[in-house]
Amino acid sequence: MIRYAKLPIRYNLNGIQQELSALNREWQEHFNTHYYEGSWKVLALRSPGGGDKNIIPDLITDNDYLDTAYMQYFPSVKALLSTFNCPVMAVRFLNLQAGAVIKPHRDHELAFEKGEARLHFPVITNPQVSFNIENERIPLQEGDCWYINANLTHGVANLGTADRVHLVVDCKVNNWIKHLMSLATEVSHSTDNGNLPDIIRELRMQNTDTSNKLASQLEQQLLARNTFTQAN
Repeated sequence: MIRYAKLPIRYNLNGIQQELSALNREWQEHFNTHYYEGSWKVLALRSPGGGDKNIIPDLITDNDYLDTAYMQYFPSVKALLSTFNCPVMAVRFLNLQAGAVIKPHRDHELAFEKGEARLHFPVITNPQVSFNIENERIPLQEGDCWYINANLTHGVANLGTADRVHLVVDCKVNNWIKHLMSLATEVSHSTDNGNLPDIIRELRMQNTDTSNKLASQLEQQLLARNTFTQAN
């Protein structure tokens, strides 16, 4: 199972930053107050039904995902989304204000292997922000794009003096997303023995230099684990 991956998606960081600073609108507090301490706010650009007050990115819904009234203020985001060759669901800005902490939690079933991919685009951040998944810190930098397996335990702490803002896009996995994943420059796997054969099979099916290299590494890891288990 993929824990996280850095994907080769480029976007107009300066444009999004400028559009964000120009929008004088009220952010909404994140709905799940049990998950965090301090201030964690949301600005919905695309939601089920298109309501700008609908900040719950429900991935199981009868409503179509539509742009909210706020999307018109973000042409740089619209330009980014126009390059996506996959179904796009929820699109939001998440603002973790200075001193705030998101407690370790899981967003169940939200994972590449489950057919859903959550992409993080750091728009404003600082070195004192710590984003950890399964106790591994991810080096999220402005201008990056990262797939995050939200089905695994993750948490964030903004120990800096400035707010941290991410553009978060939820997508349905298709061949385009799978191809992007095969081009990832950094990949981390949550590799328990039960998942390793499935991961290796998926990588072999992608049949790229990168995926085959990763598959070979995981095959060696699986062999070493099995050998150790048999010896003990």
